[in-house]
Parts: sequence; C-alpha cells; structure tokens
Amino acid sequence: MNVTSVHVRIDSDIKDQAQKTAEELGLSLSAVMKALLKQFIRTQRLSVGVGEEPSAFMIEALKKSNKEYKAGNTSPSFASAQNSFKWLDE
Repeated sequence: MNVTSVHVRIDSDIKDQAQKTAEELGLSLSAVMKALLKQFIRTQRLSVGVGEEPSAFMIEALKKSNKEYKAGNTSPSFASAQNSFKWLDE
C-alpha cells in the first residue's frame, strides 16, 4: 500500500476536540480521517451530522409549542395548500 500524508490547516481547538472524541471512541484521528475520506469517495457526498443536543432556542420553542398544543391551540387539517394559506391570512 502506497501511503501519503495530507496536511490540513485547522484551528488547534478543533483538532484537539476531534482527537479527544476519536480517542474516546477507541480510534486515532488518522483512522477517523481515513474512514471519512473513504466514505466521501464511496458515496460522492459530504455528510455532516448535527449533534443530538438541541440548542436553548430549540428547547424554548418546543416548550412553547407543547403548551400551545396542550391548550388546544392547533391548526385544523387542510385539503389543499391554498386553504392553509387562506386560514393563515385570516
């Protein structure tokens, strides 16, 4: 196997956090990068995941939405998008 090096300029905090996360998973940062590059080649896509922890804004929006739902403040069903727009304009 012919091996080469790739140099990437990134913030040192990002590298440190990535290395720590990789180590917590029992992997080296090099192994993580190899896996990401292989997936990129195989799928021809760049997949970026979003963390599972919602932001403070999202938590507040969900709480507000839940309160409105429990209070019965919901919209009716609509047969068409046009009907929903009419309802919103009222």
